[in-house]
Amino acid sequence: MLLKISHLTKYHYEEPVRYALQQLRLMPKSGVGQNVVYWDVTVEGGVQELEFEDQFNNRVVLVSTNPGETEVSIRCDGEVDTTDLHGIIGPNSGFAPLWFFQRSTPLTAAGSRVQKLIKQLGSDYDTDVTMMHALSRLIGEVVPYQTGETHSETTAEEALVAASGVCQDHAHIFISTVRALGFPARYVSGYLMMDDRVHQEATHAWAEAFIPDIGWVGFDVSNGISPDDRYIRVATGLDYKDAAPVSGLRMGSGGEFMDVSLQVQQQ
Repeated sequence: MLLKISHLTKYHYEEPVRYALQQLRLMPKSGVGQNVVYWDVTVEGGVQELEFEDQFNNRVVLVSTNPGETEVSIRCDGEVDTTDLHGIIGPNSGFAPLWFFQRSTPLTAAGSRVQKLIKQLGSDYDTDVTMMHALSRLIGEVVPYQTGETHSETTAEEALVAASGVCQDHAHIFISTVRALGFPARYVSGYLMMDDRVHQEATHAWAEAFIPDIGWVGFDVSNGISPDDRYIRVATGLDYKDAAPVSGLRMGSGGEFMDVSLQVQQQ
């Protein structure tokens, strides 16, 4: 499926910026199940300083804001040809070894709520894949999708306590539980074309688990499926912070506001 993406992020500052530096993980790479036909990133109000690959093999661009600016725009336009592989990415590649993806992080640390989830899940499954699909369904039941109840710093345990969350929370809970069960797991950020709309509310997030004899397999808890050809993988990491589309720092007073416009459609 050929997907066209138009993604605009605008930052508005109440006071002129003295200094700001942002990391962009907005550039997908050609790989298993996807081929990037073209991808352009343009910045207004700032300068692209350099580009590199991080420890997770993500493409990262550093952007500095022009001193004195009150608005910065980051625009991504591109086309990606995708194939439905039922979420299967396969063998591990890149710089990070498999054992690294079993590390806990503050956002994915397993506590009493995750242990309770494991007890609810049980162990009567024919295969690991069957178990993980069951885990995905269970998380969706225990933590229904609801916006406005969590934020970027919400941990897996906190989302389980709140009993509501969004795709980021679902991914963190899945990752936390899978690691507690002894499997490597990672966070994925990217794009999803929803069938009923062109304008999307935001970028999407899901999780991948490494299953022996299969490799990396994706699970989108929020939608109850493994990723298909409507998905574009952009960045991976141990949790949201490693794969955040935009992150950085700013020096200066005054508030900061962000507007996002995202369109994903089939060509």
